[in-house]
Amino acid sequence: MPAVTRALVALLAGAAGSLVAAPAGAATPPIMITKIYYDPPGADTPRTNARLNREYIQLRSNRSVPTNLYRWWLRDAQGHRYTFAGPSVLGAGRTVVLRTGTGTNTSTTRYWGLGNYVWNNTGTDSARLYNPVNALVDSCSYRGGGTYAAC
Repeated sequence: MPAVTRALVALLAGAAGSLVAAPAGAATPPIMITKIYYDPPGADTPRTNARLNREYIQLRSNRSVPTNLYRWWLRDAQGHRYTFAGPSVLGAGRTVVLRTGTGTNTSTTRYWGLGNYVWNNTGTDSARLYNPVNALVDSCSYRGGGTYAAC
């Protein structure tokens, strides 16, 4: 659920006290999409790895213990899919950035390994994060025309 929707549900639930219960899906997800940097400043061409890596999505852990992201996966509206492989431990309260191009994976930066851009600059797009059993954990949708979407 996008941040605006999550915040509105929390506000309404808080304002009404115990009279209004927030939907089950309104709880803050354990791992949350916080930002999609879909159109960083500068030209998209010529397409280079450095330019591809300016485009990224950021995830944040809302847990108090580390989370192993092994086999968690992310996809956009066009079907581009990234699956966390190997050791992928996200520390409690920490963030990880997934960059579009190639590079060396670390605990705070992962690389999709693509040779083309993922996120739509001018139209609508969305990101969906799933856990290893294919349950939707979080999503964020945006309409392009800016630089990034805060989720």
